[in-house]
Amino acid sequence: MTQPATRRTVLATGAGALALGCVGCGGTTDESGSTSSESTSGRLPASPAGKQLADTSDIPEGGGKVFKEQKIVVTQPKKGDFKAFSAVCTHQGCTVNKVADGTIDCPCHGSRFRIADGSVAHGPATRPLAKESITVHGNSIHLA
Repeated sequence: MTQPATRRTVLATGAGALALGCVGCGGTTDESGSTSSESTSGRLPASPAGKQLADTSDIPEGGGKVFKEQKIVVTQPKKGDFKAFSAVCTHQGCTVNKVADGTIDCPCHGSRFRIADGSVAHGPATRPLAKESITVHGNSIHLA
């Protein structure tokens, strides 16, 4: 007669399966003792910071750039201070199309958002643009 599975049995079996599934997931160590995350296929995984969007020099100080494909706007309100926001207008979901005169502008109904914090500078939008995560590594801006 078989016994019903106990919680301990289920957890132990799940942990064993997880450990078995992770075989080969670790990095390799070279002769200097450095660890690499290169896979056994010889390909390097994606950057931990994500896909590169632009170089810092592509984002003008006091302005910004719209990345339509990623639906992100990256701004540089002050030298070296980079911000990112959703490029989707909070009024009716249009994609903003330009950054000019300190604002992120939507072509559909004229909403404008401040480059420093995404807040509404001019309606009809009443909510700020959503903040997005980016990282800056040297001269590169990456999706976080």
